[in-house]
Amino acid sequence: MHDESKQLARGRYLLLDARIVEDPQNAELTLGAVRKQRGNPLFGEDRPWETRFDNLYANVIYDDEEQLYKCWYSPFIVDHSSKGMTSEQRRQVKYRAPHNREMGICYATSKDGLTWIKPELGLVEYGGSKANNILWRGGGNTRALQAGPHGAGIVKDRRDPDPARRYKAFLKSEILSVAFSADGIHWESAIACPEANSAGDTHNNAFWAPTLGKYVGMTRQWRRNPYRRQVARTSSVDFVDWEKTDVALEGLDENHQAYAMPVFFHGGIYVGLLSIHDQDADRVWVELTWSPDTEEWHRVLPGTPFIPNGGDQGSYDWGCVYAAACPVFLEDEIRLYYGGSDGLHTSWRNGFFCLATLRPDGFAGYKARDVAEPATVTTTPVFDGTAGLRVSADIADGGRLVVRVLGDNRQVMAESQPLAGSVSDADVRWLDDSALDVVNSRTRLQFAFEKATVYSFSV
Repeated sequence: MHDESKQLARGRYLLLDARIVEDPQNAELTLGAVRKQRGNPLFGEDRPWETRFDNLYANVIYDDEEQLYKCWYSPFIVDHSSKGMTSEQRRQVKYRAPHNREMGICYATSKDGLTWIKPELGLVEYGGSKANNILWRGGGNTRALQAGPHGAGIVKDRRDPDPARRYKAFLKSEILSVAFSADGIHWESAIACPEANSAGDTHNNAFWAPTLGKYVGMTRQWRRNPYRRQVARTSSVDFVDWEKTDVALEGLDENHQAYAMPVFFHGGIYVGLLSIHDQDADRVWVELTWSPDTEEWHRVLPGTPFIPNGGDQGSYDWGCVYAAACPVFLEDEIRLYYGGSDGLHTSWRNGFFCLATLRPDGFAGYKARDVAEPATVTTTPVFDGTAGLRVSADIADGGRLVVRVLGDNRQVMAESQPLAGSVSDADVRWLDDSALDVVNSRTRLQFAFEKATVYSFSV
């Protein structure tokens, strides 16, 4: 597993970070190749209380201490179900949410991240029995009981010295609130955060921002003229007292609205998995965003899905895709869990828990715009020659990648041996190691490549 401190120490740079790319020649940024798991969906609405997954709002971690994958997800446990309905029945009967609609939080575990178990927790009654995997429903009054804990983002926080606050939830419970747990299963009552003053009716998520030294929460606001959704941001030093939310990002037009955005730290930047709701088509897909500070956000190829919908109408993720918070980083791949559904956002649909994978650091990379010509990407000054250099790239058969160190006048001071194949954190070997002896300040790197996509480097 990768951890945050290791990334900070080793100086990982993702080339999608526009601040470090100074001069691309015949090179363009492209989204990484997301591959959906052949065994999808991993599970569906297969319990009586899983009436409608809707957007699922899943949160997945791999717990190194217990060597266990854990997933918290939020189905509507009181709703109208689409199970068994034919496509004709879906067309004939309009879906309308019931007045007593209620969301709950459910829990599942897995040894390998592929086969999941929904344990009987014995905590919450549903249909006269506690033999279920519900760990939270309702609240202290009738209104809260109907609403339930909405859009919960759940994390395990090893930084907090208080074991009773090891697990943290950021959710809407009447208003935007937080909650704590020692084990992620038994939760204390929600603590309201009125200062945040946010709508919170989305997949809320909160995380420790290492470059800021505080917690950041991502939630939702509404702008009424025109009437549209907005991704909003707040922050807190102690996870209890939160600042007033500010708008962080919104859609490019009224039709394509920003619905939810789980955020995580990787490679020195904050990466967002932005769900876009197409109001006309009533479908939802995921796009890629990044930020240097969680406040200023940049979209990578806006309008182009990062996790696309299924191509066949009625397939398990044809209608909607909502990314889980957050990816699981393995040595050989990144696991992107997500909620998918086979119907339109505001209509009848069955929901599923799904998985897509990505090569290490493969969120986005540079490739040649004209494949018949060589391409180069020159960075800002980031390399001082005293540390080793590693590169992650996909190099096709017949292609090559060479790394150069450039001086102040863009002269080549050192050049690497060519790299080939698909490499992750591959050591760069120089044609002449002694050439680096004259590098005594931060210099530019230049990646020269053919038939390749370059994603990241580490110093």
